[in-house]
Amino acid sequence: MKMKINLYILSAITVVFITQSCTTYLIPVESFKAQFAGLDSSKYYHATVAGPNNEPYYYYSNPIKQIKCFDKNGNPAILINSPSIEIRFTYGTNNRHVTFYFDQIFVNDSCVTGVRSKFIPSIRKTILLKSITKIEIQDGHKKFTYAQ
Repeated sequence: MKMKINLYILSAITVVFITQSCTTYLIPVESFKAQFAGLDSSKYYHATVAGPNNEPYYYYSNPIKQIKCFDKNGNPAILINSPSIEIRFTYGTNNRHVTFYFDQIFVNDSCVTGVRSKFIPSIRKTILLKSITKIEIQDGHKKFTYAQ
């Protein structure tokens, strides 16, 4: 009987973890633009991030600490920025997708440039803001943390 209860508890915890860990939020394009309005390269800072094996990574990061977004039911939500937050853009006439690390995206009047890999920061891509049709954001739960 005790094993049956433990199995039930383990199953319940697993379901909660899976549903919480895979939450994808939406950011309307205009809200995304507004959150980056007024940011230029002088406001970006030098971040130190501890990787999965505590190896350090150094890069410039945007200063946004809280990301305003919406859950799947349209309710407002705030996502706290971290090195594991991933943002996915759907863009173009063919609905192409690209995923970047949120803390390493750079936005100007017409483009978004992002880094696709913490390990190889030269893997970048630039897309036009006007071509974006959907923005999704989630915590990828990768083992990256800001070093103190």
